[in-house]
Amino acid sequence: MKKTLISLFLLFGALQLSACAGLSPAPAAAPTPNAQALRDKILELSGNTGAHDPTIVKEGSTYYRFVTGPNIPMACSPDLKEWTSCGHVFLAKPGWTIKAVPGVADLWAPDIQFFNGKFHLYYSASTFGSNLSAIGLVTTPTLDPKNPSTKWTDEGAVVSSTFKDTYNAIDPNLVIDHEGQPWLAFGSYWSGIKLIKIDAQTGKPAADDSKVYAIAQRHVPPYAIEGAFILPRGGEYFLFVSFDACCKGVDSDYKIMVGRSKSITGPYLDRDGKDMLSGGGSLVLDGDERWRGPGHNSILSDGGKTYLVYHSYDASAAGTPKLRVEELVWDAAGWPNSPSKLLRSIE
Repeated sequence: MKKTLISLFLLFGALQLSACAGLSPAPAAAPTPNAQALRDKILELSGNTGAHDPTIVKEGSTYYRFVTGPNIPMACSPDLKEWTSCGHVFLAKPGWTIKAVPGVADLWAPDIQFFNGKFHLYYSASTFGSNLSAIGLVTTPTLDPKNPSTKWTDEGAVVSSTFKDTYNAIDPNLVIDHEGQPWLAFGSYWSGIKLIKIDAQTGKPAADDSKVYAIAQRHVPPYAIEGAFILPRGGEYFLFVSFDACCKGVDSDYKIMVGRSKSITGPYLDRDGKDMLSGGGSLVLDGDERWRGPGHNSILSDGGKTYLVYHSYDASAAGTPKLRVEELVWDAAGWPNSPSKLLRSIE
């Protein structure tokens, strides 16, 4: 009997060792960041750096930046560092925006993507604190202001919201999924971030799927979440959002958060496995002594690198919102990290 028990014990131990040997090894720890290497990833910008809700796209050898402002201001750069004003998308606000949103002033939060042979720029028409809002679309085959083919065509409204809706139709982000299907993320406060399927030919909502998908929400008043941007990467989707308050200068407490999903429609989970629909989100970047309230980010993928593009309020310049660009650091677990935040942790 004793020999039998010993034999069973040894067999059980061997099975355990065999099972453990078959497990996938834990991801290797990310190397300790080098301070100078991190500083090199934070671009030193000059020229026209004033910006709110920035997005950047590259055509040829030129980078084009679009921001919130009168008629959607444009700036150009040959190197992503030195910026010069190069016009506006509109000569005047489209007439439909004035009728749809009484009191609309500047057009907000542009987002630009190239598909179906032309650039599609989505933008918001709204007033502060209201969900009587609309997202518009304007297209052009090329961006160079000196090119005679550059012609911005107003395509009208894409999606709108009224006081009866539980969401706010602002802060658009057009994303192309891994199968080549376009989707539009949007939303601000209220019931959070939404996603709709887009027809690749028209740039408008798809006829075969009219569902408004919910992908992120906060459940604590004032439900401060907005500025969504979805990045397809490595077979997954990363949902960046901004928590808390913008637009208060040095008192802004905006911060950039992220979650990830294997499906474009979610669920998006943070580092701790919490669903972003339940208020989850992992911190990418918050403010420091000088740069307050970083947020409303977009992502520029260029030359194998991913750049975090965002605005932050410069405390050394009376809280002026300025453009910030830095190359994301991806850790061993596949999560994006801000060099600015990593630097703080080692200095």
